[in-house]
Amino acid sequence: MASVSSLGVGSGLDAEGIISALMSTERRPLQLMQTEASTLSSKISVWGTISSHVSALQDAAQDLSSVSIWNKLKASTSNATALTVSSDSSAAAGRHTVTISQLATGQTVSSPSVKPATTPIGAGTLTLELGSWSGNTFTGSGTSKNVTVDADDTLANIRDKINAAGAGVTASVVTDASGDRLVLRSNGTGETSGFRLSATEDSDDGDPDTGLSMLGFTATDGSSPMDLAQAAQNAKLKIDGIDISSASNTVTGALEGVTLELHEATTTAAEVLVETDTEEITKSIDTFISAFNTLMGYLKTQTKYDEATKKAATLQGDSAAVGLVSQMRNLLNEEFTGGGLYSRLSDIGIEMNKDGTLKKSTTGIEDALTHLDDLEKLFGADGTGSTASQGFMQRFDDWAGVVLGTEGTVESRKGGLQATLDRNEDRQDAMETRLEQTEKRLRAQYEALDQMMARLNGTSSYVSQMISGLG
Repeated sequence: MASVSSLGVGSGLDAEGIISALMSTERRPLQLMQTEASTLSSKISVWGTISSHVSALQDAAQDLSSVSIWNKLKASTSNATALTVSSDSSAAAGRHTVTISQLATGQTVSSPSVKPATTPIGAGTLTLELGSWSGNTFTGSGTSKNVTVDADDTLANIRDKINAAGAGVTASVVTDASGDRLVLRSNGTGETSGFRLSATEDSDDGDPDTGLSMLGFTATDGSSPMDLAQAAQNAKLKIDGIDISSASNTVTGALEGVTLELHEATTTAAEVLVETDTEEITKSIDTFISAFNTLMGYLKTQTKYDEATKKAATLQGDSAAVGLVSQMRNLLNEEFTGGGLYSRLSDIGIEMNKDGTLKKSTTGIEDALTHLDDLEKLFGADGTGSTASQGFMQRFDDWAGVVLGTEGTVESRKGGLQATLDRNEDRQDAMETRLEQTEKRLRAQYEALDQMMARLNGTSSYVSQMISGLG
């Protein structure tokens, strides 16, 4: 008798369908566990987002309660065309006048014109020395470079050799109607950035205006073949009436903590003002309000019940999440008793909307910024242990620290949910094993039924054939 090759063939029953229906019923508890696991994972994710929002709120509160932001200064000028200013933490608040009589420059010289551009200049050696000029007297700094010029070198070749020598100057070729000129410029500025250029010809014809000699600059009175287009000089300025000389147009140290960038000479004094950077304070206030509103809005969204859709948000009914909303409101509603002009955030134009978020009145903040000491107290006062004596930003910093602590609301809820999720996953694993065993048992039972039914059907067929034969 042939063996049964497919489940249900021997019995004629839809065994696969029966087993599938039975297993579907058996899997119902597992599906409920999986749904619960998905819900738990969603809650853990939401609490992770809450943690991030609380952390952002804490950062914003710390910024406004720190001494650094209230001591941060900015420098400005009444003539940004002539000079720009910046300050660092060592600057002191104050008002200053700056008059610029000249800018720092480097030395620039140009050669007689050469035409055509392919004309060889002549062989020899150029010696370039850095230093300073006093009239026609040159005082070298001890730094010099020799540049060897070949007989077939043009001005362009000489330019390239000077630039490759790293002599402290930059060479270029400028072309006008009369021909090409070699132009040399100091790389630096200031009186000591001057240079002298001596030319020694291999075959001197005695004429300083021909051959390589035409590239010499050894005097500032106009007797050199090369012309002085710009002398090296220091910047000269007056700060609060005091004469200042600087080799650079970036002036540091004249005003402690303040850097002046000089751009052009002035005919009238420019004002430089160093003052508390209220723009940064305003930005920090905006950052705090944004962080507060983000957290408050997220908590409200995640704990609400939508009457229209009849759906509950992920943390609807979670007392810990609802408690955070209440705590945030309480921190804002308790008056500040630490002294000064202000006792509530509403005194400076920061008020609470009906939904618990904050809004800011620009006029109120601008007025409060004229009373920085009182505003700093309202935000950053340390207090004496009671919440009322603490500045509002100090309150939120401390509150966030507790909420985010190892035993705080966020970690406790995340930890509890994770433990529940772990147990759920263990139960799922056990259930999966039991379901595998159940399905295996059902298949074995139906395979046995198939075999038995196949034998019975075979016997029935044999009996029927025998009876037919007797007739």
